[in-house]
Amino acid sequence: MTELAVTLLRLSYLALLWIFVLAALNVLRRDIFGTKIVRRRTRRERSPRRPAQVQQRPGRRAPTRLVVTQGPLTGTTLPLGPSAIIVGRSPSATLVLDDDYASGRHARFFPQDGAWWVEDLGSTNGTYIGEQRLTQPTQVTAGTPVRVGQTVIELQR
Repeated sequence: MTELAVTLLRLSYLALLWIFVLAALNVLRRDIFGTKIVRRRTRRERSPRRPAQVQQRPGRRAPTRLVVTQGPLTGTTLPLGPSAIIVGRSPSATLVLDDDYASGRHARFFPQDGAWWVEDLGSTNGTYIGEQRLTQPTQVTAGTPVRVGQTVIELQR
């Protein structure tokens, strides 16, 4: 093998090694700093020309989204649909919490008879509405804080 071929082989090995090191650093950076949560502006903040025109129409009384108001994922919003939302640390949960006090499948928000309900799924630390620990499925209205571990979640319109 010529000296040129050996030099090119060494340089390509060195470049491959640097690509591996940079990829490993990128993974570490994402693990340390986590997912970036971007605060979205509400409709009211987007259109200041429309003052208090927030009259509730009869069909708009139901909550439309699930919002994390306290905890590591503050600002995270999930739209509500016809299916249940599982909250917990498990990767299979709909809302995956980065919270050591939450169980894998901690709580479930589900629609029933035109209202939203929450139930604890047998978690170790419990699910709370205010200071009350849930022992059975409970109906939740918009604006009611539900605590799952160190995370507080609300249904909002």
